[in-house]
This record gives sequence, C-alpha cells and structure tokens, in this order.
Amino acid sequence: MPEFPVFPSLSPLRSAGNRSRLPVNMVAASIAGAILLAGAGLTALTKAPGWVIGGLVLGLLVMMSLRMCNSWQRVLVLRAGKIQGLRGPGLFMIVPFLDQIDAVVDQRIRTVPVHTRQTLTRDTTPVDVDAVVFWMVHDPLRAITELDNYEGSVSMVALTTLREVVSSSDLATLLEDRRRIDGELRDLIEIKTREWGVTVQAVEIRDVQLPDSLQDAMSRQAQAERERAARVTLASAEREVAHELALAAKTYEASPIALQILQINRIFEMNKNRGTTILMPTTMADSMTTATAFAAAMQTVQPEAAPPVAAGEVSD
Repeated sequence: MPEFPVFPSLSPLRSAGNRSRLPVNMVAASIAGAILLAGAGLTALTKAPGWVIGGLVLGLLVMMSLRMCNSWQRVLVLRAGKIQGLRGPGLFMIVPFLDQIDAVVDQRIRTVPVHTRQTLTRDTTPVDVDAVVFWMVHDPLRAITELDNYEGSVSMVALTTLREVVSSSDLATLLEDRRRIDGELRDLIEIKTREWGVTVQAVEIRDVQLPDSLQDAMSRQAQAERERAARVTLASAEREVAHELALAAKTYEASPIALQILQINRIFEMNKNRGTTILMPTTMADSMTTATAFAAAMQTVQPEAAPPVAAGEVSD
C-alpha cells in the first residue's frame, strides 16, 4: 500500500521563522546603565531618591526605544496595529508602548529538505525521492504580510512540486538527467513563491531510492550488459587472430621450406625438457629430412678457404 507524502510540521517553523529574536542591544544597555549610575550618584550627593527612580525609568525607556538588528535581519514595526515600515540593519528607534516589533526576517539563504515516499513515476515505478531547496526572502514586507508562515508555505510548495515533477518523469530521466530535473523544479517553485517575496536559489535531488526487486533487476541487466561487452571484445580479438593466421598460412604456402623450418623449431621447443617422448607422423619426419638435407647442402656449397702460405716459403 503506497504511503502518503510527509509534510513538514508547522509548529517548529512558526516558532523559528517569523518570530526570530533580536540580538542583545549592548549599546542601549550601556546607555541605560550609565543613566542609572548617574541617578545613583546624584541621589548620593543630594540625598534625594528621586534621581535613582528617574534614572531607572529613563534607562528602561532607552532599553525599550533603542533597538538593534544584524546585517541580515529586517524588522517589521507596527504602530497602533498599522504597518509603520521595515527597520534595520543596525540601530533604530521605536516609540515605547506605541510601536510593536511584529516579526524579524532573516534574509540569509536557508534550506528546507523535502521527501516523497512511494511516488509513482510516469512509467508506474514507485520511488522515494529526497531533495533540498535553497531559498531566501528578497521582500520581507510581502513575505510577512501576505503569508502567515512563509517557511511552511515554501516547504509545502516544494513538496507538491516535487511530486508533480516525479509523476511526470520517467525513471530513467530521474536517474540520468538530474540536472534538468533540478532546473525544472527550481523554475516551478520560483513561479509560485516569487509573489510572496521569496526567491528560490536552487533545488537539488539528493537521492532516488528504488524498490529492492527493481534494484535486483537493474543489477542483473547491468551484469548482462557487461558480459555481452566482454563477449564482443573476445570475438573481435579472435577475428583479428584468425586474420593474422590466414596471412601466415598464405606465407607458408608460398614458401614450403619456411614451413618445414617452423616445424623443426616447434619440435625443438617441445623437446627442451629432458625425458620427453615425441611421436611424429611419417609425413612430418619426411619433411624434416628434406629440410635437414637442404640445410646440409647449403653448408657444402660454401667455398673452402685456402690454407695460409708459411713465411719464407717459395712456390715452384
């Protein structure tokens, strides 16, 4: 029974996405501390506790009004429930008790993994596909105001798009042409998320898992292909050997003496080891006799060298 796709949970995304926290503002803390110390010093000099209370209140107001965000963060500020605008990066001021920081958007590139289980391809093959989506927020205002949870929306769109692309592709395409599939996924997700202020940088398929039976069948097919290639190579080598042997046979046919010398050489090679008994046919022995006689005749044809004349000897 095929399993349904796994959708990411929205609760962790909601807590970690739009509701990110601002870093600790050491500048505001330093100013508030200096004001508090000044109030305490004035109280010690004038013996009036109002200075400490005033310094404490002023320090709290500074802490609440002077805020800071990092270079990759943008802050949405609401004033009495209405959008005041985006603030950041760096230091910015808000009106205490009137302005509210509704969301902090991280504009760095982020990743979201997507996974489909038992998804049927176009050739009806169930596969499990793992992919990773690289995305970033290019328009924080639209991402916050148009979506309740833009991270969860990106995850949902990526998952449904992945299932659509897998269902419309063949298994061979998923295994052999992943770059084209990655580009197609990125373009389709980009079309859906650009209106939300989200840009998809890249999509990469990490793994395509096949059923065990299909893996065994593909393994046997690959082994059969390797055996076929090995047999084709062996047949080609045998054909070349046969061609060379045919050329050698023509050479020996044109020169019987060369064939007889080859036979003598083969017998010599076989008789290198002592105690070897060789049985030769009569025709082969006759051939060897003829070749031996031919070699002896060639030696007698050579002229004999005249003996050297001794020194001081005079010929008649």
